[in-house]
Amino acid sequence: ISPEMLPKIFELFTQGPYTLDRVQDGLGIGLTLVRRLVELHGGTVQAFSEGLGCGSEFVVRLPVVIDPPPSSVLRPPLQQAEGGRRRPTGEVGQRWRILIVDDNRDSTESLATLLQMFGHEVRSAYDGETGLSFAEQFSPDIVLLDIGLPRLSGLEAARRIRQDLSLRDALLIAMTGYGQEEDKRRSREAGFDAHLVKPVDFSELQTLLERFALEHQPAAAARG
Repeated sequence: ISPEMLPKIFELFTQGPYTLDRVQDGLGIGLTLVRRLVELHGGTVQAFSEGLGCGSEFVVRLPVVIDPPPSSVLRPPLQQAEGGRRRPTGEVGQRWRILIVDDNRDSTESLATLLQMFGHEVRSAYDGETGLSFAEQFSPDIVLLDIGLPRLSGLEAARRIRQDLSLRDALLIAMTGYGQEEDKRRSREAGFDAHLVKPVDFSELQTLLERFALEHQPAAAARG
């Protein structure tokens, strides 16, 4: 890897120069995905190379979790309050119910594991129909929903969740590879409260969850 390319290789869509003996393929997202997946686990990844033709070394460092986080750092869950609105219970050490629906099993399991490390109760589904069924049974406070799902699209699943009175106040977060304004508009119209572009930045997700708690209710409740 050339010295000028080395600091940028984890940036989205970054690719080195092509040569006559190299076929032009790929999108330049592979190493970005690697970095995001490592960061989901609280780790870091670094690249080292002495230059073109000299090979490359990639070092991944991951934390070792020996004990679960103390109850004092866990976020309070949301419970039903008057008028169908949800509010934080104020009781330390309890958990939120979070449902992840995504057909990418590896990323789903990684995200579920990380959320469980923070004390949340997590369920996972890998298609829209199963996700909708789990939502009805599990009554999640928060739903992380992929848009491009088999059997039932994430947009249609979101619409059906909003029609269920027991689920209409849940925080719905779209997860998708598309982030244009038109994509975000379609998400809002389907009932999503937030739109995250894959690979999901966990710090951005944490910000959404914290805002959800501080506001005492998801944005969906304000829409009535």
